[in-house]
Amino acid sequence: MPNAIQLTELGRDDLVRWYAYPAGPARPWIRVNFVTSIDGAMTLDGRSGGLGTPADRKVFLLLRDLADVVLVGAGTARAENYGAAHTDSQLRTRLWHHGFGGHPDGAPPRIAVVTASAALDPASRLFTDTGARPIIITTKDAPADRKKVLTEAGGEIVEAGETTCTASGIRAALEARGLRRVLCEGGPSLFGDLLTAGAVDDLCLTVSPLLVAGTGGRIAVSPMATPTPMTRRHLIVDDDGTILTRWVRSHTQS
Repeated sequence: MPNAIQLTELGRDDLVRWYAYPAGPARPWIRVNFVTSIDGAMTLDGRSGGLGTPADRKVFLLLRDLADVVLVGAGTARAENYGAAHTDSQLRTRLWHHGFGGHPDGAPPRIAVVTASAALDPASRLFTDTGARPIIITTKDAPADRKKVLTEAGGEIVEAGETTCTASGIRAALEARGLRRVLCEGGPSLFGDLLTAGAVDDLCLTVSPLLVAGTGGRIAVSPMATPTPMTRRHLIVDDDGTILTRWVRSHTQS
């Protein structure tokens, strides 16, 4: 496979350099991370976790260590039973001091869930798991009683649009909180909305060495096609056949 790098040849510091965000981004840099099967399925039995491999898990954890915030749609948060992000505090401190991201005191990234209707369970792990206070990105039209319940459960409510959460509203909300290294973990509708708005800077895509078939959907879904030229930054292969790729929007510098 031309230009492929063997994962076994890379240490953790090497991976940090391969996946580092731009130094001191002047605005929120939105990176999307997905795993698919060889035949393009994004889930196995309704969850992406079934497609994971040790290599994918290693990169998944590193991407969280590098990020300021993990952005996710409500459907994915429910399906994957999201809780707080638990990261390597020592690594995050070291990353911060070297300008790669992380946090000065090792604090984990915040979880930000996008839900236009504020339809989340206040008893879910998102609110009960010990960690950074979750951000609930919703709309002005979302029911006030739902917002109140989620606030009382510990969420920080942010309105990012009238009836829908817009990409510009999401970016503005994150920018206002100094959260510029953004890691979006899905789902496909949120990815599609960000892509349509020209807000995706970076895609980290793992291809799992499985054929799945079934009815699993695509990683990005939107009402209209939005061709977006991307430049491959790297292709890493593991001994088990896992392929780890990173793509950056062609006119975006990293």
